[in-house]
Amino acid sequence: MPYAHTVENTVFRFATLAELLAKASPERSGDQLAGIAAEGPVERLAAQMALADLPLRAFLAEELIPGEEDEVSDLIERQFDEKAFAPVSSLTVGALREWLLAAKGPAIAALAYGLTPEMTAAVSKLCRLQDLVAIAAQRRVVTRFRSTIGLGGRLSTRNQPNHPTDDTAGILASALDGLLLGSGDAVIGVNPATDTVEDYVRIVQLLDELRERLAIPTQTCCLGHVTVALEAMASGAPVDLVFQSVAGSEKANTGFGVDLAVLREARDAARALKRCPEDGQFMYFETGQGSALSADAHFGVDQQTMEARAYAVAREFDPLLVNTVVGFIGPEYLFDGKQILRAGLEDHFCGKLLGLPMGVDVCYTNHADADGDDMDALLMLLAAAGVNFVITVPGADDIMLNYQSLSHHDAAFARQTLGRRPAPEFERWLIETGILDPAGRLGAPPRLLADFAARLGHQALALGAA
Repeated sequence: MPYAHTVENTVFRFATLAELLAKASPERSGDQLAGIAAEGPVERLAAQMALADLPLRAFLAEELIPGEEDEVSDLIERQFDEKAFAPVSSLTVGALREWLLAAKGPAIAALAYGLTPEMTAAVSKLCRLQDLVAIAAQRRVVTRFRSTIGLGGRLSTRNQPNHPTDDTAGILASALDGLLLGSGDAVIGVNPATDTVEDYVRIVQLLDELRERLAIPTQTCCLGHVTVALEAMASGAPVDLVFQSVAGSEKANTGFGVDLAVLREARDAARALKRCPEDGQFMYFETGQGSALSADAHFGVDQQTMEARAYAVAREFDPLLVNTVVGFIGPEYLFDGKQILRAGLEDHFCGKLLGLPMGVDVCYTNHADADGDDMDALLMLLAAAGVNFVITVPGADDIMLNYQSLSHHDAAFARQTLGRRPAPEFERWLIETGILDPAGRLGAPPRLLADFAARLGHQALALGAA
């Protein structure tokens, strides 16, 4: 059915729900690249006003991508719970925004499977930044492995010790740098430079030895492809978290080399290892606005709505961690700091509404019109919104992936300034080792690095520490 709204005697018509959502999206270079964005602010306003008046039930009547052609659409339909939808079933998209602003955490949590990803994307398009923060801050999603992530008043971090050649000493040195600054309670996770089974196994063994020798209450991950993880698990490798990038359509996931069946196989294999507590979580997913468009697998749907659809895939597997790499794909999809900032808050908002333990890689590529000030602003807004975790690297510069992320110091700043603490198990370890004082302030004595290096038995690190 067509949708329309009149602004100053001009009638703006939108032929499909997908077109309405695309035209209502805040300005985004990826949608402009796809040729589906509003022509200007007046058309965008008309689309947003038409969207605000749209009943939520319209999303149940019109599929953006037919389920018989796309397993993600089919999954979204199967996940939908009519009983959970009941409290808001009579509302429009605009009225849902008002409902969410007035609601408390338990009511928002109960709504999770009563909302489709498309509904969450739609309401986010009507929200100011403060709305995205205020609503998400009400929604806690707590997960647990060796540490507990997502509790109120906490801000967790992924310690990302990447290295251009996956050098053992380089990974360990980078990981220790993060640990000494309090980073790593969500996960110590390496993006491997190669994707071989041999390298994957070496990295997970290295990280597991680091964790065990220093008695760190966290979990580790090599972010290799899920099929590589399957081979590694079959060989008995110490795999804590199974990782995979996912997207919002079957075609886009095929481009990543996965489907739902492969993810289920990996979940079952990881569960059989019994490294995670019985009631814990052990899957880790990464997403990012623009991934479906870059794979020519968006079907005319705007990139932010496609991103929200990826969260249906993630929540099917009860993950420990999910993060959007918000500025990583490049300015072709998020042009500048303003677009990156809003996209990060949108992603966190939609993920939390759908019940996911959302984190954000606060990042940008070196050819984007963004800088550290933009990332500082996004970090502080996400911390206020209750983000589960952020990713940190030495000096904010990932020397393997060649992009700018947060530094370990940035997370320490946010924790100290906003009164956020690490995960409780990890916080106790930080205090016991002397990295934090009892008041939660960083104060690691110089000898601690040498002590850690000695406990790891790594001669090169020990010499460097000395």
